[in-house]
Amino acid sequence: MPANRTADRATTTGARPRRPRSSAYGGATTHAQYLARLEPDQRAALARLLKVIHEAAPAAEAVISYGIPAFRLDGMLVGVAASSKHCALHPMNNTTVAGFSSELAGYSTSAGTIRFTPDAPLPPSLVRRIVKARVAENLADAKVRRATKAEKLEAKKRVKKR
Repeated sequence: MPANRTADRATTTGARPRRPRSSAYGGATTHAQYLARLEPDQRAALARLLKVIHEAAPAAEAVISYGIPAFRLDGMLVGVAASSKHCALHPMNNTTVAGFSSELAGYSTSAGTIRFTPDAPLPPSLVRRIVKARVAENLADAKVRRATKAEKLEAKKRVKKR
């Protein structure tokens, strides 16, 4: 079997070769690459947003997740994205937006998305509170995961001793 089956199939069947999975989102592998493909106003708005997020969670790792710039700390924290008509902050869960609903009243929201325009960006203080809430949620979830893992290991040890 050829090493690159997709390319081989394209030459034998005439079909177009498939793009690598990340190409569906522009192929960005870093935050800078993602920002570079945006319009200047969106680029500036998301760059400011990424800076605020990084300041609120300096230990978080910058990653690309689902094709968008995101931050990870004990799990996914938040992601940011741009579309043709708006920019978005994605808290990477479906409960955070509801928790801040009164403060987000002037923005378009859904369960896991806060949409805004470069002309009317999210206030940095609100973004910091959202990020810190996500850090706290992830920390609590990580503690539960560690405790569950420790309990399972203890149970295995007890079974082996029998």
